[in-house]
Amino acid sequence: MENNLNNIETLLENTATYGKTSFELVKLKVLDKTSDKLSSFFPHTIVAFIIVSFLLFANLGLAFWVGELLGRIYFGFFVLAGAYAFIALVMHLFLRKWLKRIFYDFLIRSYDLKIQQTTDDRQQTTEQRTKMKD
Repeated sequence: MENNLNNIETLLENTATYGKTSFELVKLKVLDKTSDKLSSFFPHTIVAFIIVSFLLFANLGLAFWVGELLGRIYFGFFVLAGAYAFIALVMHLFLRKWLKRIFYDFLIRSYDLKIQQTTDDRQQTTEQRTKMKD
């Protein structure tokens, strides 16, 4: 009878330890994912800001240059606005489905890659546990 009580106590202690360890593991995984996303978000944001700044100033310079060629500065801005409107219209009419498919395929591939990495990590963990038991 006492042996059964000791076994039950040991089982309860092991279960509590397992629960605490599982909770710690979940917290560490959340921390890992969060830090991964944030660490890649900030450099991408900085690069995007630099690219947008470059494009803004390049377009301003181009608009002033075209306006100077046409004799009125504001004509350059109208010409550039018209060119961008034309490009947007062409993209909307002819390239919308193509761009959507490319973006969709990119998202699916990146998601599949993350699933594959997770599966590989689980297999490695299982192999390590098996080696530890042997």
